[in-house]
Amino acid sequence: MDLVDAFCTTCKEETEQEVLSESRDLIIRCTVCGLTSRRPLPPEPEPVYVKAIVSREGESFVAKAELMKGEVVEVGDYIVAERDDGEGAGVEIMSLEVGDKRVQKAVAEEINTIWSRAIDEVIVRISVHDGKKTIPMYVACEGDDRFTIDEIVSIDRVRARIDHICLRNGMIQRRKGKYEVANRIKRVYAYRL
Repeated sequence: MDLVDAFCTTCKEETEQEVLSESRDLIIRCTVCGLTSRRPLPPEPEPVYVKAIVSREGESFVAKAELMKGEVVEVGDYIVAERDDGEGAGVEIMSLEVGDKRVQKAVAEEINTIWSRAIDEVIVRISVHDGKKTIPMYVACEGDDRFTIDEIVSIDRVRARIDHICLRNGMIQRRKGKYEVANRIKRVYAYRL
């Protein structure tokens, strides 16, 4: 059951209304007094296409993001950016360019460029220490793959136990059993078994 807030002529105030139908008009019923009324459907929001620069590991490409007119987006939001060939990528907004300034938050139609990084497929950097030296390793994975503290992983025939995880925001996760998703990880530190 969909609910909307609308003015009820019987209750003489804005009340919660149950949506009964959404065809040419919106038919709603007041949940307080039961009055059924017909309202014009609100207009469909207009799409706004914004240029998006998507960074994926060592490469960048130009895409576009479809936002809705009046939609407010900010740094840290997750959206989809699509190339002209139709290939899309889940991205995290890293910066917004409005005019000649970089801002933290903006309305869709004011944005010139969205600077982002792909989070659907990422490379996780893992440093494996064997007691004498540290071996740098790289694992390609989905952005939502989990890495858990104290988990045993096997990379290119090297078995290691995850000791701690450094995140992109500067935090370090050390608590046993705690996990982080790949697209938030800067580096995983592990000890060879």
